[in-house]
Amino acid sequence: MDQEKLALMLSYARAFIGVPYRWGGEHPSEGFDCSGFVQAVLASVGLDPPGDQTAQTLYVNLKASLVFKPEPGAVLFFGKKLEKITHVALAIDELHMIEAGGGDRTTRTLKRAIEQKAYVRIRPIKSRHDLIESIVIT
Repeated sequence: MDQEKLALMLSYARAFIGVPYRWGGEHPSEGFDCSGFVQAVLASVGLDPPGDQTAQTLYVNLKASLVFKPEPGAVLFFGKKLEKITHVALAIDELHMIEAGGGDRTTRTLKRAIEQKAYVRIRPIKSRHDLIESIVIT
């Protein structure tokens, strides 16, 4: 991905910091889940695979270009194994990610998101211990 597109994508992603997490969410005014957030950010630069994606199907659709070290703009996949991906985020540098996180399948209202402290946020990649793969989209 060229540097201009990468900068635009990461700037767009940062604009959503503080948006509440919502299970199945794919819109900033209603909340995002992890895959809805990543899809919205990828769409901002024309890189979103068609259709509604889960973390697992995003991995399947993007796995053409694998790298083992997170780099800015890489899509990060978390879970127990490649066939059981449970979370997705975007690397903003080699150490940090931006994610819609903190919630779970019970997070369907703003009240619940607030209770769980679930929202779009920047965190160290190492704050999760289940990084399986990172994919750089070319």
